[in-house]
Amino acid sequence: MAQEHDSVELVGDEAVKHISLAAVLAALTAVFAYVSIPVPGLPAPISFQVFGVYFAGLLLGPRWGGFSIALYLLVGIAGAPVFSNGGAGLGYVLGPTGGYLIGFLVAAVVIGAIVHRPFGSIADRGSGPRPLSEVSVGVQAGALVVGLVVIYAVGVPWLAYAAGLPPVEAATVGAAVFLPGDAIKIAATLALVRGGALARQQAV
Repeated sequence: MAQEHDSVELVGDEAVKHISLAAVLAALTAVFAYVSIPVPGLPAPISFQVFGVYFAGLLLGPRWGGFSIALYLLVGIAGAPVFSNGGAGLGYVLGPTGGYLIGFLVAAVVIGAIVHRPFGSIADRGSGPRPLSEVSVGVQAGALVVGLVVIYAVGVPWLAYAAGLPPVEAATVGAAVFLPGDAIKIAATLALVRGGALARQQAV
């Protein structure tokens, strides 16, 4: 009986650790949203909140990474000014750039699934993140690229519909012009994670 009790406590401790880190990354995503650069003529600013999405997927896996970004979105929908340029509310999410926010949630799950559950179900009980030291840089980089594609796959059509833009124009102003900066963000994410500080936080 004592052994069974210890096992239950261990599961509880793991859940608390993941929830705590998910909350920290949700808050970090909100902080990154305030680091944005408006670009004249473009519907969306150059935003750094995607770093939070990348970290959530890489460090927490599909289940808890998705939970982290879902928490971030729910806080913003509830009225906290956590979106780019202090935006908040359901109306912001339903606006022209709301598709990118929805894409953030899907991307965190996809990144986490590629890195942590390549052959397992997201619904598996044991779907916690594995140590990033067991995952090659190539796999991590590929997961981030796929996550970026997912963000644009959701965000660009949403932008085209909400803003009444032709698909080609929406793809240009909503994706193509941001790609060089996105490549730098992916490289910076990998450098920060592989540098050790964030990976050590995952293992605590």
